[in-house]
Amino acid sequence: MNPADTSDLWWRTAVFYCLDVETFQDSDGDGSGDFAGLARRMDDLAALGITCIWLMPFQPTPDLDDGYDITDFYGVASRLGDLGRVVETIRVAHDRGIRVVMDLVVNHTSDRHPWFIAARRSKNSRYRDYYVWRDHPPRKQQPTVFPGEEASTWELDERTGQYYLHSFYRHQPDLNLGNPEVRAEIARIIGFWLKLGIDGFRVDAVPFLITAPGSPNEKDPHAFLRELHRFVGRREGSAMLLGEVGLPHDQQLDYFGTAAPELDLQFDFVTAQSAFLCFARGEAEPLARALASRPEVDVSQGWAMFLRNHDELSLELLADDEKQEVFDAFAPEEDQRVYGRGIIRRLAPMLDGDPRRLRLAYSLLFSLPGAPTLFYGEEIGMGELDTSLRREAVRGPMQWDAGRNGGFSTAPASRLKRPVATGGYAPEHINVHDQSRDPDSLWTFISGLTSRYRSTPEIAWGRLSVLDAGDPRVLAHESATDEVAFLAVHNFSAEAVTVALPGWGAGRDVTVLLDSSSNTAPDAAAPDEEGRLRLDGYGFRWLKSVPPSSVPG
Repeated sequence: MNPADTSDLWWRTAVFYCLDVETFQDSDGDGSGDFAGLARRMDDLAALGITCIWLMPFQPTPDLDDGYDITDFYGVASRLGDLGRVVETIRVAHDRGIRVVMDLVVNHTSDRHPWFIAARRSKNSRYRDYYVWRDHPPRKQQPTVFPGEEASTWELDERTGQYYLHSFYRHQPDLNLGNPEVRAEIARIIGFWLKLGIDGFRVDAVPFLITAPGSPNEKDPHAFLRELHRFVGRREGSAMLLGEVGLPHDQQLDYFGTAAPELDLQFDFVTAQSAFLCFARGEAEPLARALASRPEVDVSQGWAMFLRNHDELSLELLADDEKQEVFDAFAPEEDQRVYGRGIIRRLAPMLDGDPRRLRLAYSLLFSLPGAPTLFYGEEIGMGELDTSLRREAVRGPMQWDAGRNGGFSTAPASRLKRPVATGGYAPEHINVHDQSRDPDSLWTFISGLTSRYRSTPEIAWGRLSVLDAGDPRVLAHESATDEVAFLAVHNFSAEAVTVALPGWGAGRDVTVLLDSSSNTAPDAAAPDEEGRLRLDGYGFRWLKSVPPSSVPG
């Protein structure tokens, strides 16, 4: 499809940037980031090339699950600001061409939410059926999401003598999507934030939202997602739904919608996890297999690509032996792992801070067909905090400069929710101020990637093909439209390689868009007459070919 025909589908080619307001920038010295601080940093995000901010939860919360236990879906945690600050921040973002999406966490509430407080007072409460209750837990239960932290997904409420369902923590009772009043409440929540200028929603834990075990949901649980998509489209035609669906590719298809549209974008967990297996092995086959298995979806829908996010690096879609390979390579210590499936480290330390490997990883991220997603601090190679913090180890304060608390806050260090990183990844070594002024820094490299990605629509819109590069260490993939072909070649090994791509670009004009080797002359960076390319260890190259007639003479 011609990219010019799809300009309204902005999310297909967005550069997403996930951040936690609380850890991004403190404007008033109280130790907590806030919306005023985020608004102040909008120019930094614009300079990086971000086109859409994804806000982690910022509503009132007891904060027992990093804000994902919400007590008021219409409010703002007081330490972060108020609704006026939210609206102002959205305006500041929009003025710079940056859209704003927010987490939609409606599979559960906090047990301190007024709905649940009322529901547990009496079986006759009008809010009782907002949640899922049973006299006895089912004999066969779904495994808990957090092994070792919860023994069951059902919890006894002493006052009423019944058990309530909680797919996550016991302090997060599941909402009952089978209740039309609950669905109406969710619609009101969405409508409220859309009216304030939000451009879409990252829908949390979608499979648990619509198919919670034991929930008296409709026989067709996907009807709710279709209903949600229709409602969002009616209220704001340009808004979107980005879903967290950690399932194999073939099962994700259902969440795009078969009878009617459901999610507009989904995170590609299979490809992300396969990428780490490639990094561990120094071979490309796992990614080639993952990309080959990815089904085509409607042109109005697409994939969000990522390497790391705000949670643990989940490996649950890999085979057991593959998972162990990644653990051995990147989380050799037991305290770097959680739940038997995930790694609580940031990308830069996992790759030993090696600039070659980091650039390879981010070149890969931006070249894969989809919308690239960065987690705050990735652009400078931030490290994780002490792993005793578990999943929150990757959610440290943003490092803006080499000064006090990394420029995040003027408060005493004791007032920060989480400490600033120390050692080799401390702010004096890793910060935005220094890197944004250094032409050889990771920040500058990623800024260049965002620019190149945005000027190369074929990456997202083209037809994906995995090519045989003739070397198991190298991934070569093409995204082609009717006129233009984009090719990315990545060497996952430390050794230099020469690959062969016979016929690629033959009879066409070939342009080198990106080359990891600064010593390669432009004419030598393109394939020779026999289609051969030389890549350094951890080297990569982006190429574009067009018909000769399309280039002015």
